[in-house]
Amino acid sequence: MFRFKLQKMINMIWTALGFLMAISLVLLGILLAWSPGRPQSFLDETGQPLVDSLSEKIHIQINGVAQGMFIKSRNIQHPVLLFVHGGPGMPEYWLTQRYPTGLEDHFTVVWWEQRGAGLSYSLDISSETMTAEQFIADTIEVTRYLLKRFGKEKIYLMGHSWGSTIGIQAAAQAPELYYAYIGMGQISYQLQSEQLAYEYALEQYRNNGNLRILRKLEAAPPTMTVPLPAAYDALRDEYMHDLGIGTTHEMKSVITGIFLPSWQFREYTLAEKVNLWHGKIYSRSRDFSLWETMLTTDLSQQVTELAIPVYFFHGQYDYTCAYPLARAYFDKLNTTPLKGFYTFENSAHSPIFEEPEKAQKILLEDVLNRTNSLADKR
Repeated sequence: MFRFKLQKMINMIWTALGFLMAISLVLLGILLAWSPGRPQSFLDETGQPLVDSLSEKIHIQINGVAQGMFIKSRNIQHPVLLFVHGGPGMPEYWLTQRYPTGLEDHFTVVWWEQRGAGLSYSLDISSETMTAEQFIADTIEVTRYLLKRFGKEKIYLMGHSWGSTIGIQAAAQAPELYYAYIGMGQISYQLQSEQLAYEYALEQYRNNGNLRILRKLEAAPPTMTVPLPAAYDALRDEYMHDLGIGTTHEMKSVITGIFLPSWQFREYTLAEKVNLWHGKIYSRSRDFSLWETMLTTDLSQQVTELAIPVYFFHGQYDYTCAYPLARAYFDKLNTTPLKGFYTFENSAHSPIFEEPEKAQKILLEDVLNRTNSLADKR
């Protein structure tokens, strides 16, 4: 009897393992089918590739490291816009599958994936080169490549979140390369931003009666030193997205809003999707502290003036990089030509994904024309 029961149990285990293996193979097949890894071409009304359009995924050598990028344009004669993504370590082009920006209709948009991130992830990258200074130098070198390739005198530079930390410093160091700098979710002093976000969250949870998260937050306040407490870090993404002050105002979960959709992006291969998350983890490593550098850099003291037009795009609900601090930094920033601050009333941290029509209007009517007529009035 004992042998019979044991054999029955073994058979059940093997059946379960076989079922799990079958499910895993089905899921792998689905992921492979969803991962052709080829950028979609722009087509004309006859279904042929649009003349003078460009849709490519390439790698080029930037300061000794092969770095990848997507370049998308309906007409390569359009102005070039270099997008410097956030994170550290989180490329954003794949978000356009769910949140189309329409930028490629008016610009040659370069979605560069930074050293150690996404297409540019590699175990061969020396940790000694994973510094903010290196990323600034990479930004400038990518810019020079684009100027030469597309025959432009200057390009436009847009930095988002972490990308705004290195983007604004690149613009300050080499203003002759850029027509204008656009900061989206612009960082000023991120340690202070964490304090403002925390205080905002406590007030919101006291008002809405969510005692579960309130008690957790009260027990895990952020500090003005790094590293931030692990207990606070563990709650950060949860409370920001729960309150609509995270990636987008409508996104309520990193899992359903970012992690799962990233696996559905068709222009990455499956290996590239795996590397997207390898790169995210790698870029946040304490071995080189890009995250801590971002937290502790006070740009309001470090970059106080720019010699080119400056535009800040900021969501009203953004406390990932707190709206009040961005506004205060903008007011303090001296620019020789002009500057403009634009509040996106229905956005949190990602206005070009959340309110793309408004972003396009500002870019076309203000940025390209070197004016600030649509900017907030103070």
